[in-house]
Amino acid sequence: MGQPVVQWQILSRNPEAHSSFYAQLFDWNIQSNNPLGYRMADPGNDRGIPGGFWPAPPEAKPFVQLFIEVEDMDATIAQATKLGGAVLLPPQNLPGGEAMAILRDPEGLTFGIYRPARL
Repeated sequence: MGQPVVQWQILSRNPEAHSSFYAQLFDWNIQSNNPLGYRMADPGNDRGIPGGFWPAPPEAKPFVQLFIEVEDMDATIAQATKLGGAVLLPPQNLPGGEAMAILRDPEGLTFGIYRPARL
């Protein structure tokens, strides 16, 4: 069984304004009541994938990243680099017990891998 896309994020120089635009346009609920102040977007629909808005460096243009859920971050990173990908941000443990890393595919597209909190 394939690994699912479980979240997206928009990296933006102005995540507050960016998230406000999408919230008003699509009636999304935006909350930032989490330890990182991450602006989480809930589409309020079972068919939608939740996402969020995160600050990008001042020189970066806004872009979208997908996050794919994996069971073994190290094995996924090893396979990605074997296939020609690269690690941009090594695995990071998040305050809720989750973990994430940012990779780049051989064509230059960045994406995240995500491991849910272990119970």
